[in-house]
Amino acid sequence: MALPLGIHSVRGIDTSKESMLQRSGLARHFFEKPSWRPPPLKRKTPTTTALLVLTVFLMAAFVTYSSWIDTSGDFLEHSTDKTVVISEKPKVAVRRIEIPLKCTKNKNQTQTCPKNYYPKTFQTEDIDPSFTALETSGITRDMVERANRTATFHLVIKGGKAYVKNFRKAIPTRDVFTIWGILQLLRKYPGKLPDLEIMFDMKIGRAEINIKPWDSILKDIKEGKKRKWIDREPYAYWKGNPFVDEKRQDPLKCNVTDQQEWNARLFIQDWILESQQGFKQSNVADQCTYRYKIYIEGYAWSVSEKYILACDSVTLIVQPQFYDFFMRSMQPVEHYWPIRNDDKCRSLKFAVDWGNNHKKKAHEIGKAASSFMQEQLKMDYIYDYMYHLLNEYAKLLKFKPRIPEGAMELCSEVMACQAEGLEGRKKKFMMESLVKGPSITNLCTLPPPYDTRALAAFLRRKNNSILQVKKWEKGYWESLNKQ
Repeated sequence: MALPLGIHSVRGIDTSKESMLQRSGLARHFFEKPSWRPPPLKRKTPTTTALLVLTVFLMAAFVTYSSWIDTSGDFLEHSTDKTVVISEKPKVAVRRIEIPLKCTKNKNQTQTCPKNYYPKTFQTEDIDPSFTALETSGITRDMVERANRTATFHLVIKGGKAYVKNFRKAIPTRDVFTIWGILQLLRKYPGKLPDLEIMFDMKIGRAEINIKPWDSILKDIKEGKKRKWIDREPYAYWKGNPFVDEKRQDPLKCNVTDQQEWNARLFIQDWILESQQGFKQSNVADQCTYRYKIYIEGYAWSVSEKYILACDSVTLIVQPQFYDFFMRSMQPVEHYWPIRNDDKCRSLKFAVDWGNNHKKKAHEIGKAASSFMQEQLKMDYIYDYMYHLLNEYAKLLKFKPRIPEGAMELCSEVMACQAEGLEGRKKKFMMESLVKGPSITNLCTLPPPYDTRALAAFLRRKNNSILQVKKWEKGYWESLNKQ
């Protein structure tokens, strides 16, 4: 099985003398310098690899699929076997192995990881054996350890188990659910991930602001977007915290006033007040009520991007500096509408006017993005993507991973069985996203890199679409100025 478009379609150029960073499709995707035009084909140092790969899981950590957990108290010593039909033609019965959590009965007893936590004999088909580490300068131990100056925690995968050494506290739950997501990957593909060491640096999490796991959010959004696109408010909508970065404060001047109408409706989200009021006004599934939704970055990329794209509304993306892992696969005027960063208000007004005058096409753009989110970003694909990314990263290490002094072995039991806080949301979200057991399907196959022509054509198409929008916008304002 090949990776879906949203996961694999942005890949590197295959040149025989390039480093592993340039040959790896996943690495190529992340380590290019982001820009609005097609990025220059540059060589990056392994230090960049060690640091930038960390950002991948800040989104993937909390987007885990539907779950089951037993915390009734007693140790459960045996797995539960179920028969699942995975094919209709012909019907093939495959026995699914479920591994329930083994929680201690005594709430005052420290939870530890059970022995033989992962099945020793469970195997899936190995990935393409041709993906071996090439000669490269690679990532040294010194490169990894230098990152502890700003890192939140140090993660080690050793013998299929996870060990974590904490350096500093993250804002409530980002570190928690990043680690949780990796533990679920280990449950899904036990014994498959190679030994590795990596540092993580993070700021704010999702559970503390009541953002559910990805699968749950997708279901909620699907229900919340039942209001027909044509019946939605014909304006551009944004709601969020503008104080995290100046880039978010600038668009506030585009809001409607008695003197101006830029077709934008922007609202400030006060998360402290919202938490006190039970998050009644911040449910992302209830915000699919406008024809157009604005996406703009915060400190770096914002995890709100995928929620906005999933809404069936036309996503208006203000020219980004950073890219989420799936965005390189999406095309302007097909999946979203590009907004200028240097003239946001005029650009927003034109986008909305264009969409309201081309309703059929605008609706198609919104539906294309929503379908992409629903179909291409399923959690099975996300886990396979995480596996391949970490596997490629591990190939670059020029040292043998070891468990650092002070590190703690973590497993789903340690994190979930006695989880407390956030009015029960922390444990609830873990319960929703717990992987039941090893996958009954094989890992998807990592495709080869794009050839030069294919990559150039893909980037040329993207750039031409952006230039076309700028041309339309220029003509629109010239026409208005003549009136």
